[in-house]
Amino acid sequence: MTYLQAAILGIVQGLTEFLPISSTAHLLIGGQLLGHTDPGGVFTVMIQLGAILAVMWLYRERIISVVLGLLSRPEARRFAFMLFVAFLPAALAGVLLGDFVASVLYESPVVFGWAFIIGGIVMLIVERLSRTAVVHNADQTPVARAVGIGVFQTLALVPGVSRSGATIVGGLLMRLDRAAAAEFSFFLAMPTMVAAFVYKLWEVRDHLAPERAGEIAVGFVMAFLAALVVVRPFLRFVARSGFFPFAWYRIVVGLLILLAVGSGWL
Repeated sequence: MTYLQAAILGIVQGLTEFLPISSTAHLLIGGQLLGHTDPGGVFTVMIQLGAILAVMWLYRERIISVVLGLLSRPEARRFAFMLFVAFLPAALAGVLLGDFVASVLYESPVVFGWAFIIGGIVMLIVERLSRTAVVHNADQTPVARAVGIGVFQTLALVPGVSRSGATIVGGLLMRLDRAAAAEFSFFLAMPTMVAAFVYKLWEVRDHLAPERAGEIAVGFVMAFLAALVVVRPFLRFVARSGFFPFAWYRIVVGLLILLAVGSGWL
């Protein structure tokens, strides 16, 4: 891999990780188009860490406040418990279905294409039919609604669905407003992605090699910076304009993927 390829894929990872458009599918398809090979998935695992750390940096004050307040403040314990119960469904699904997803679904661009299209249509329907929001602050999401969002996150095991897309749709259906649903998705990303990173890093430990340090460093930094840039504007955008542009983007890209597969390009 050249440093330019590493930079491009790092930017793709950072820009798409927290948007409802599937970073996994973008990264896999982008890698194919660039002729990138990633033995053991080491590069992908490491640049995902860059995106994780970016959102943790943005919410560092909240994280520190919760951690320091776990022993003394009920609201801190409630926040931590809320994220924990929302995280559990995806963790369980990942343990039970992870091998099937990695060996079967990740090998099929057709799955990506249909997941993009169906996810976009679902997002349009949910935006149209969403009822009056009753939760306007992600911190105050009731535990039962948090569990419901966590169940939706399990759908993100299918490549192309998008972890953030699934949790945002779940949030809207659980009657969070748009900004709260997006922010809850960011909060839930932290334990989910950290756990996934640790698990994947253990899997690829035998493929770690010093000679790949340069490309990994470039991808990591670019993923961190791209995610750092996109998160705050995304929150402002969805509060003002909703998720319709992302839904239509998903549908168009899904159709292009299916066209590319049919033409033999993918």
